[in-house]
Amino acid sequence: MQYFCRMSSSIPLSVSLSGLHQRNRDLKEAPVNKRVFYLSLQSVFNAILIGFIAKGLVFLIDGFTNLCFYGNFSFAPASPAENHLGWFVVCIPVLGSIFVGLMARYGSRSIAGHGIPEAMEKIIVEDSRIPPAVTFLKPLSAAISIGTGGPFGAEGPIIATGGAFGSFTGQLMHISSSERKIILAAGACAGMAAIFGTPLAAVMLAVELLLFEFSPRSIIPVVTGCITGAGMHFFLFGSHPVFSIPDIPSVSGSALLIYVILGLITGVVASGISRSVYAIEDLFEKLPIHWMWFPAIGAIVIGVTGYFAPYTMSVGYDNIRNLLTGKLPLTVLFSLFLLKYLSWSVSLGSGTSGGTLAPLFTIGGAFGALMGILVLHFFPNAPISITLAALIGMASMFAGASRALLTSILFAMETTGQSNTLLPLLGACIAAYFVSFFLMEGSIMTEKIKRRGVHAPNAFQPDVLQSVPVAGFLSDAKETDFQLPHIYDTDDLAFAAEMMGKYQLQKLLVLKENDGREIAGIIEAASVLNFYSEQKQKDHAYQSPGKTKRVMVRGRQIFKINKS
Repeated sequence: MQYFCRMSSSIPLSVSLSGLHQRNRDLKEAPVNKRVFYLSLQSVFNAILIGFIAKGLVFLIDGFTNLCFYGNFSFAPASPAENHLGWFVVCIPVLGSIFVGLMARYGSRSIAGHGIPEAMEKIIVEDSRIPPAVTFLKPLSAAISIGTGGPFGAEGPIIATGGAFGSFTGQLMHISSSERKIILAAGACAGMAAIFGTPLAAVMLAVELLLFEFSPRSIIPVVTGCITGAGMHFFLFGSHPVFSIPDIPSVSGSALLIYVILGLITGVVASGISRSVYAIEDLFEKLPIHWMWFPAIGAIVIGVTGYFAPYTMSVGYDNIRNLLTGKLPLTVLFSLFLLKYLSWSVSLGSGTSGGTLAPLFTIGGAFGALMGILVLHFFPNAPISITLAALIGMASMFAGASRALLTSILFAMETTGQSNTLLPLLGACIAAYFVSFFLMEGSIMTEKIKRRGVHAPNAFQPDVLQSVPVAGFLSDAKETDFQLPHIYDTDDLAFAAEMMGKYQLQKLLVLKENDGREIAGIIEAASVLNFYSEQKQKDHAYQSPGKTKRVMVRGRQIFKINKS
């Protein structure tokens, strides 16, 4: 031991290892520090600007709608539903999509698509770096696309714009890629909160689709950004619920069962809709022309459906409000379900600039209302309401298609202000969420990037190496090991694995923490890998019930003896 101590006193300490070791300890001892405070300040600043960008996007959409469909230069709220253009209405979306195609080709192709999948891809493979041009081109392209009749909502583009702006500011600051991811997610979800005034749903959107983690250092900046975004909504758009509906009483047990079945069926439909969007995208990819022209071809379908049902065009938030009244006629409900789906899926599959939230809410709300009417037709005394059936359809359609379960539930509650909807929403959305896993491998948010070889995490689990000290996995050190970079016996296996990867080593020297110079042994990469593999295998190992059965039998025998 004296020899070990004498040799250990000459062990050089790697400066790089020392710095990483200290940062690792600082993070473990204080997961919330001044950097979290700085990130929170940045997310608040970003959210304020994103709120104004959201208002500006709405102004632009209304401006293009007034100009293109009515010939007025005005930023007053407008919808294509009242236009009198006749068959000329088919030309308006085509012309708008030509502009979008040109912007995508000569500006940035990142402006095309849903918005959220592109942000997910940048987070996973490009260290959350989104080209700065997207910050300016995305809202402009979305305003042109929606203002000329594109069947999308404003929330998808502003989520993408908010994420791009967060990434842009993150690239200007001296921060890590992990912190840039937090700023990106905070900006994207602040955009959603700014449009809908739904801070809690926006936070859950970040957790379920963008952050891929749940930790104090990430959730605090995101929450502050979403709260600020919601505050900007109240300041710029008003404080009333976005989709106001009459008060909904508590549901009975039989009504809850019907709503759960409705959610189950909606999940099946959502899976089919998600598959169809990418099937259409595949068909466009086979066309023998440049992809710049795809949006213009898809816009022909928008125009034709818009001729027969002009209310299927553009943002369509009024459609959602009308659906939630429960008083729309069957012809309108069928149009909002079938024609809205047709125009949206073809235009989105063509690669234009658009989103998924509002269209899925509209399609799902119409389907839910139709299903509610069908139930009441065959069972007139069923204790359900068309309003709640439409709301259930909205939320469960989005839950089944996107697999953002908690986001769907909270969004429906926050936009309507109805707390009594929680139980039926929870039952219906979990049913849709559950069945979607059996019917499609990915989701409408992940399938696009999966086709590019990028796999988004589908579960958030604790790091099994993070809480296990290296002390239990040591081997005896040899004289040739004394010059290795070292860690301490109280460090965890996760830190050991990080150091081995950084220095391309198969083992590290381990010192005793209480001494600082005495050698405890070495930790080898094989030991870390074996432990990790064993822990993962336990998650999938099914234990025999034999022992449990023996205990139960023994318990019954004791009970009989005591009884006698």
